[in-house]
Parts: sequence; C-alpha cells; structure tokens
Amino acid sequence: MAEKNSPARGYRWVVLGVFSLISIVIQLNWITFAPITVECISLYDTSAFWILFLSLSFMAVYLLVSIPASIIIEKMGIHAGVGIGAVLMGLFGYLRGVFAGDLVLVIVMQCGIAVAQPFILNAITKVAADWFPLEERATASGIPTLAQFIGIVLAMAFTGPLARGFLPAGSSQLTMGAVQSMLKVYGWISVASAVLFLLIARNGPDRTAQNLPRDEKIGAFYGIRHLFTKRDMVLLLLLFFIGLGIFNTITTFIDLILAQKGYLVGGNEAGNVGAGMLIAGILGAIVLPVISDKLKKRKSVLVICLACLMPGLAGLTFFHEFILLLASSAVFGFFLMGAAPVGFQYAAEVSSPVPESTSQGMILLSGQLSGIVFIVLMALFGNVTVQALADARTAAENITLVPFMVLFIGLSAVNLVIGLLLKESPIGGEKSG
Repeated sequence: MAEKNSPARGYRWVVLGVFSLISIVIQLNWITFAPITVECISLYDTSAFWILFLSLSFMAVYLLVSIPASIIIEKMGIHAGVGIGAVLMGLFGYLRGVFAGDLVLVIVMQCGIAVAQPFILNAITKVAADWFPLEERATASGIPTLAQFIGIVLAMAFTGPLARGFLPAGSSQLTMGAVQSMLKVYGWISVASAVLFLLIARNGPDRTAQNLPRDEKIGAFYGIRHLFTKRDMVLLLLLFFIGLGIFNTITTFIDLILAQKGYLVGGNEAGNVGAGMLIAGILGAIVLPVISDKLKKRKSVLVICLACLMPGLAGLTFFHEFILLLASSAVFGFFLMGAAPVGFQYAAEVSSPVPESTSQGMILLSGQLSGIVFIVLMALFGNVTVQALADARTAAENITLVPFMVLFIGLSAVNLVIGLLLKESPIGGEKSG
C-alpha cells in the first residue's frame, strides 16, 4: 500500500513520457527518407539502393548492436543505458543535418543513429519492470510501443511538407537546401529530446513488494542461453520472427502491392492504405495492452490477435476495391501492431529471471532478421528491382507479389498454431514452461 502513495507512483509516468518521446524521435529519424525516396535519388545523383539503404541500415545495424545494447542497459540501468542511445541519436541526428549535402557522410550519420536504436527499443520492458507494478506493465510497454508507431506516422506525414516549406514561394520541386533544412530541424528535435531524457529520466526505485516477487536477475550472456531452455520463449521468438517479418515486408512494399491492383505508386490511395494500417495499429497498441492487464491474460489476447489479423492480410492480398483494401489494412494493423506490447510483456514474464532488456532484445532481433530475409526474398522472387522501387511508371509492369502474400497468409496460420501452443503467463495462473 505504501507504494501507491509514494512519489515514484506519479514520477513513473514522467519517466515513461520522456522515454516515449525519444522512442518517437528515433523512429522519426529511421524512416525520414522513405517519403522522399524518389526526390533524393535525383538530388544525390545516386542509385535507389543507397537511398533505400538509409532506412534498411537500421535493420542491419540492429543485428550487430542489439545484444551488446541489452547487456549495457541491464548493467547500467535506464538512465545511463538508454542515455547512451539518446546521446548517439542527438549527436548523429544533428550532424546528419550539418553534412546533408554529402551522401557518404549522411550514410555514416544514419548508421550512427541506427546504433542508438537498440539502446532505446530494447529498454521498453525494462522501463515497465523497473517503474510499474505487474498489473500495469502491458500498458506501460504499450505506450512506448505506440510511440514508435507515432514516430513512423509523423515521418511519413511531415517529412515531405516540412522540406517543401523551405522552398521559395511558388516552387514545389525539392532542392538540396530544402532537404538539408528539414534534416536540421529533425536534428534539433533529436538533440532536444535527448537532453530532456538525460535531465528527467531516472533508474527505477528499489521495490521489494510487488504482486509477484521479483526474481534475482541473471547475467545477460547466460540469460541469452537460458532463454532457449524456455519452451514458451522459443515459441514466442518464432512467432515474432514470422509476425514482425511480415509486417516489415508489407510496410516496405505497400506501394507496389497496391500498384499490382492498378493504383499509382506513391499515390494517395497507397499512402492512405499505409496510413490506415499504422493509425489502426496505434489504436490497437492503446486498447489491447489495457485489456490484457485488466484480464490478466497474455496468451489469450495474443491468440485472438493472431486469428483476427488473418482476414486483414487476406484482404490486402485479394481485394482490389479501395475501401476494402483500407478496411483490410486497418484490421491487419490493429491486431498485429496491437499484439506487440502484449507479446513483449509476455516474454518478460515467462523468461524470468532473464533481464527484461535481454528477452525483448532477442525478440526484436528475430524480427529485424526476418525483416531483412523476407524483404530480400520478396524482392528476388517478386522481381522487385531498384527501378521498380524508384520509377512509378514501370513499378507494376513485371513484379509478382501475390504468391508471396499468399505465403504470408500460410505463415500467419502457422503463427496461430504457435500461439495456441503457448502456455498462459504466470499472471494468468498457469505455469509457463
């Protein structure tokens, strides 16, 4: 009862708030160039690959940095561990704007920002575990997960208009100066959010009274090995490998998926379908963790999500009418993205005494790995060339993505079976293995 009246009860929301802020900004930095890919190919006089690499680099760097980042977060705590990511994001985000005219330096700075990402994303369940009681942790994990989606939406919505806002009156063609000014604005946002986090964030208070006793945490290296002795954690890693891989691939190729249905690449329809998916996902990330906390159920909520996302995925594959595609993307986004924070918290609960940052880092690592694998395979077998990605006039002429989408439906059915094989989290009263 003392914990309910302690200063930490109110301050934990402040810490969660500044952590969510840098979660927004790191995703804003990640996807910055996606809305202006075609213009940047021309401005930098380069191939589509190098502009696409500015976004794909985050996946590649994550594979290298995720495990060390999780170890550092666990050993140093939230303030110092996540603070490293905040400082890197602020520093390289600012320098990216300064050196925006040199593509090589922009790539270097983008990779520097990419190093920051796992120091932030891998700490979601760590922040929840250190600051929040058990019955609020899925909600506490859901808020920064929601923040990530908000960062993506903001980047997609504002990058182009912000850059064009620096053009002379009457001009609409992007210039290097306009892009540099936009990147400088994002750089100052990165610096300001990093400073705010360093000033406000704190490590969680020591609490010995929780709804469930806190286990003594084991070392991160041993924890990674220990994860693979947990049946439910292995199943969850496979579940996220498939689920996040599908999500990353569909969001990467959403324009081309719609192009095969007769819609213009980069047109309003494709943009609206992608935005519908993300906005519905934000709503799912708000609603579903709260329901999970109220019911004290993790597996049950995950299984419902895995079942309900399949009709949305099927609609994206087979429908051609815009309103049906929009509805399908919303269903898919709501249940897939809404399931993520519930899955993160489930992992933290069934993998104890493994550190929360380690279990979440391994989940995200599996998703980033599958994202790279699925994107490359879809590009190869779907005949997606860099020309198709860069040239709206020829994008849909030869690509064949439907068979791969059908495969995704099959993999989603496999995920549903995996979900049914999971045992309920200890908070639901069933011992997990």
